[in-house]
Amino acid sequence: MDAHFASMFVLTLVHLLLHISAHDFLSPGSSLSVERNSDVLYSPDGSFTCGFYNISPNSSIFSVWFSNSTEKTIVWSANLHRPVYSWGSKVKLNIDGSMVLQDYSGQTVWTNNVSSSDAQEARLLESGNLIVKGQGDIILWQSFASPTDTLLPNQIINGTIKLVSSSSSNRLLFPGHYSFHFDDQHLLTLFDDEKDISFIYWPNPFINIWGKQRISFNTTMLGVLDNSGHFLGSDNASFMAADWGPGIMRRLTLDYDGNLRLYSLNQTHGTWLVTWMAFTQLCFVRGLCGMNGICVFTPKPACVCAPGLKISDPSDLSKGCKPRFRTSCDGKQKMRFMKLPTTEFLGYDQSTHKRVSLSTCKSICMSDCSCKGFSYWQGNGNCYPKSSLVGGVTVQWLPGSIYLKLPAALQVHESSIPQSQPFGRQYGPNCSAKDQYFIANFTDMSKGSQNESRYLYFYGFLSAIFFVEVILGALGWWFILRMEGRQLTGVWPAEAGYEMVTSHFRRYTYKELQRATRKFKDELGRGASGVVYKGILKDKRAVAVKKLVDISQCEEGFHHELSVISKIYHMNLVRVWGFCSDGSHRMLVSEYVENGSLDKMLFGSAGSQILLEWKQRFKIALGVAKGLAYLHHECLEWVIHCDMKPENILLDENLEPKITDFGLAKLLNRRGSNKNVSRIHGTRGYLAPEWVSSLPITAKVDVYSFGVVLLELLKGNRVSDWEKTEDEDDEVEKVLRRAARMLAENVKLQEGEGEGSKQSWIGDFTDSRLNGQFNHLQARAMIKLAVSCIDEDRNKRPTMENVSQKLLSIDE
Repeated sequence: MDAHFASMFVLTLVHLLLHISAHDFLSPGSSLSVERNSDVLYSPDGSFTCGFYNISPNSSIFSVWFSNSTEKTIVWSANLHRPVYSWGSKVKLNIDGSMVLQDYSGQTVWTNNVSSSDAQEARLLESGNLIVKGQGDIILWQSFASPTDTLLPNQIINGTIKLVSSSSSNRLLFPGHYSFHFDDQHLLTLFDDEKDISFIYWPNPFINIWGKQRISFNTTMLGVLDNSGHFLGSDNASFMAADWGPGIMRRLTLDYDGNLRLYSLNQTHGTWLVTWMAFTQLCFVRGLCGMNGICVFTPKPACVCAPGLKISDPSDLSKGCKPRFRTSCDGKQKMRFMKLPTTEFLGYDQSTHKRVSLSTCKSICMSDCSCKGFSYWQGNGNCYPKSSLVGGVTVQWLPGSIYLKLPAALQVHESSIPQSQPFGRQYGPNCSAKDQYFIANFTDMSKGSQNESRYLYFYGFLSAIFFVEVILGALGWWFILRMEGRQLTGVWPAEAGYEMVTSHFRRYTYKELQRATRKFKDELGRGASGVVYKGILKDKRAVAVKKLVDISQCEEGFHHELSVISKIYHMNLVRVWGFCSDGSHRMLVSEYVENGSLDKMLFGSAGSQILLEWKQRFKIALGVAKGLAYLHHECLEWVIHCDMKPENILLDENLEPKITDFGLAKLLNRRGSNKNVSRIHGTRGYLAPEWVSSLPITAKVDVYSFGVVLLELLKGNRVSDWEKTEDEDDEVEKVLRRAARMLAENVKLQEGEGEGSKQSWIGDFTDSRLNGQFNHLQARAMIKLAVSCIDEDRNKRPTMENVSQKLLSIDE
């Protein structure tokens, strides 16, 4: 024990000596030298360090980095892509406030371009911001105003600031071709910058503004990540860390592969966990595999070439592939098409042809010499001839295929067709272990680094002591955490953060949820799918824990269906935080929504419940429509809710609707098998006719249920309460049909008489508790929309995308 205390005393003394020798600030006329390891600036709490960072034995960069991360992760650099020699270089603060970085020959590599007569000091703040201060605490310059590829909490991104990726994983080579900044519509956007042309790839450029949940053309352009891990932009760009909460060191980095990721620092081990990322499926990052390249999952993303092509540069797969053949446009060369199933090249469509045959699409591409191939969607007959093959991706759920245009004489084996196989062969070249760091090329090496050798053994000895202490501490913490029990199971420790994000949730043990819910005491509600309890997690988050019943899947099937739900995130859908699959227990953990379900607020009497005003009802209708449209049209996998009703619409503190229980139709075994959606799901009164007529089940069953909910929002009570009958279960559908016919006739009659005709029937149908305080134009449009939604012929019902667009068109 005495030896242990002695070593601890020596280590503490060493740390004190290093901090004493380091600078708290840099005064005008002083400098930091690359040779002296003690020439650094520390933030007051020691979380950040600023100084020269060695990226190879003979090259350094002037940077700010995290002090407590094992790899000393860089968050800002003055010369990230232009390193200086590790001898003779320095950074100096001049009297006029300018900071100047000079290499060993005295050449200026970087300057902050400040010129002021009242410069006081340069200092590193606790936020990681390197500043130059003037008199009266005026900031003359700050590193936060010129980031490289990383944003820190409370660091603002505005219309003049952008992040630029590096070109490789070590982040210390040349600038990459990805950037993150505001676009010309004032939206925060990820760009792929190629040859003076910028292509947007996030948010999805193929969907409109409302689909992106963004607000364009704001007067201000601003975005910031707060200390809890929530990012919010002036354009309504919003995302949150999976480990949301205070007290965690974070960074938002645009990585070399074009993915924007939010990282959280594990203070115990000094490692980073990914807690949010723009793309859970990396292959959908534009330009990842370059021209003619295709991204596949095996199981990790890898770049391969389309048949008949070869890799352009084995050391850089982002440069894509080049043809093994030559083509001519003289009409003499015979061409053919090779099918690449479940494959798409994103963008570069020459034209769009709707509902055409495959042979017609082939003729269109064959007649145009510039056409490299075409994408064809078999289900709807859409044809997209391609002028270039960029952004290739192969995923099993893609409904379309690429038909590659090749010379007929070219021999191509079908085995060369790329396929995403989670357990298939590994694509890509085998990279050697050499060239692990970048070595700068300097011409003058005549001056030796004699001063450095003088301290080599001293600092080497101190480093050895320090690392031994770190290892012992890490082992101790590992042992303690192991005794407490693992919270994440079935994954590699290094992948824990990725599991939280790629699934948007994590795995909970039964004991965790038992503690969180106080042994399942606070019941929120129950239904056919199970009972819901309120719980409080360790991080103080309030959650709803649903105990699922009638689970039909095996463990593997259960996890597969959960993977579908986990990829779903929308402001009008309840966010699923995690799940429990512990023994016989199957539970879902989702966000707790303050105001409960819509039915409790909508169907109560005027004296017992809060009365929903018209604007609130319309906002609820619009939000639910947007949520269902997202499930039907924008999810990576097709999701039908199958049980749309007021009980499954929750209202948050702002009465914003959030749909819950989506995807449960595939998880639960209600009245039979759920391998396909063929048995009756849902609640009487909201069921579409096709459930009982043996017709195939499509997303139109949700449209029907939404139509019923829309009528109930207007009327203020359930359809089953509109007419009292002896056999309510048998009559509810008849009541709905009679109401639909009556409303349809009134709408048709009014259209025949003109818009100025009397609309008293709308007031008679609308909730009497509103006392006539509603928007007649919106009410009429909602009635007309509801009638079309509950049409017995599903082909006549609109899609949820059409519904949401129509509601948006009448939004005030």
